[in-house]
Amino acid sequence: MSSFWSGWIILLTVANIIGAVWLLWWTSRMTAEEKATETTGHVWDGDLKEYNNPLPRWWLWLFYLTVGFSIIYLVLFPGLGNFQGVLGWSQTGQYEAERERMDERQQAFFSRFAEMDLAQLAADPDAMSAAANIFGNRCAMCHGSDARGAPGFPNLRDDAWLWGRDPTAVLASIRDGRTGVMPPMVDSLGGEQGVAQMVEYVRSLAGLEHDAAAAAAAAPLFPVCGACHGMDGTGMTALGAPDLTDSAWLYGADRAAIAATITRGRENNMPGQLPVLGELQSRLMAAYVLRISGQLGD
Repeated sequence: MSSFWSGWIILLTVANIIGAVWLLWWTSRMTAEEKATETTGHVWDGDLKEYNNPLPRWWLWLFYLTVGFSIIYLVLFPGLGNFQGVLGWSQTGQYEAERERMDERQQAFFSRFAEMDLAQLAADPDAMSAAANIFGNRCAMCHGSDARGAPGFPNLRDDAWLWGRDPTAVLASIRDGRTGVMPPMVDSLGGEQGVAQMVEYVRSLAGLEHDAAAAAAAAPLFPVCGACHGMDGTGMTALGAPDLTDSAWLYGADRAAIAATITRGRENNMPGQLPVLGELQSRLMAAYVLRISGQLGD
């Protein structure tokens, strides 16, 4: 805040305090005659008048106490422009102090997990309880509170792993994030008819109801897709390319969803959590995800 505006705020604040004190003092100075005769001018029922009596003394002194409190507050705490108060308090400072205390408590709690591997973490009830809370705060917004995902966000409880199911791959996904891209394939397949035929072929790979003739017509073109998904359609974890033969469909298995994927392509990004969670909490989350998916633990 500039010195001009700081001074202006100080001037207005002090003037208001002085004005409040003067008003209280001035309205309390009435003679006995004025108390007996002076009215507010309000009349009811023709002859019922309202006298302009001052406040009772106890009430008046309560107002003076509030003024005194305001002066003490403005001396101790910020409130007069750039003046920070003799205590030096600020909301930022209070936040940082509370954050530091919470960090110390967290460090004390999590330190016992530092030397555990993922299997040990997955078997530790305290570690998994803490990981469940972290999941609820950081991961549930995309993967769902039950970790079963949503369209475009993987189900973490099934056996379909785009980037591999081993602990190293899962930890890498959490720490560093993943970016999956499927380019539009409509031109490579010869237009809308080729897309419609490929939809039937892809559904046939997954054992879904399909048009056999259309699927057979698309089969010669599948190597265009097999470069990423594998010639047998079972996917490629090195590229994050989905297995097309299972029942896990990230964007849906209906014909419209598959056609939209082939026509427009898909781009999905999971941000790396290491800057937010740190190494230890990232390992906790990896152990938690592996546990709820049945890869580790009970």
